[in-house]
Amino acid sequence: MEIVIKSLIEGARQADGLVVIVDVFRAFTTASVAFSRNAKKIYLVAEIDEALKLRDDGVVDICMGEVDGIRPQEFDYGNSPYEISTANVDGKVIAQSTRAGTVGATSVNLDNQIYVCSFPILTATANSIISRSPNLVTIVAMGDRGLIRTDEDEICALSLRNRLQGREVDSDGISSVILSSDHAQKFDDKNLPHYPPMDRDMALNVDSYDFAISVSRQEGLLVAEPESL
Repeated sequence: MEIVIKSLIEGARQADGLVVIVDVFRAFTTASVAFSRNAKKIYLVAEIDEALKLRDDGVVDICMGEVDGIRPQEFDYGNSPYEISTANVDGKVIAQSTRAGTVGATSVNLDNQIYVCSFPILTATANSIISRSPNLVTIVAMGDRGLIRTDEDEICALSLRNRLQGREVDSDGISSVILSSDHAQKFDDKNLPHYPPMDRDMALNVDSYDFAISVSRQEGLLVAEPESL
């Protein structure tokens, strides 16, 4: 298995083979929490209007996501794993739109198998990928808005590579490095209430869940669903 790591929107566009889109703060941590609370499926869309249309058309029940970290006015929930951890999403179909993770997923070539990943589903994602025996895996660290590399996504990408290669991951070391990064500091900023500290804590909790999140194309749309071995 050849493993390539790329970054940002351009990396997603260039990705080949089986593709893994990584967004730790916060898209795919939020998605993993939603699935842990028995959400049925999540439509991944790039734009707010796409999510709202899916809800208006009755395709989805809930819109969740963010622009610049803030929940759009018309959305039901923001891009907060802590918020979703207390929401009633049991059996619900969700549309998710974020500035990094879902944009990255929708930028991948149509022919590629896609997974999305964050620390809470790290090992489960590795196990699901290994079960498919791909020749090539491209891991894309999406960073801040898909434009600026961030420690948490780059380290998650490296950690997934290590798992795929059969190496252990130092969970405590990961948290220590990321907590000292600039991108993690916003969760302590009282002027940014849309970034609660619990979001960061949940995002850095390695292997919280035993499922991966695979993405398929259904009627031209990207649909994420939990995958367990």
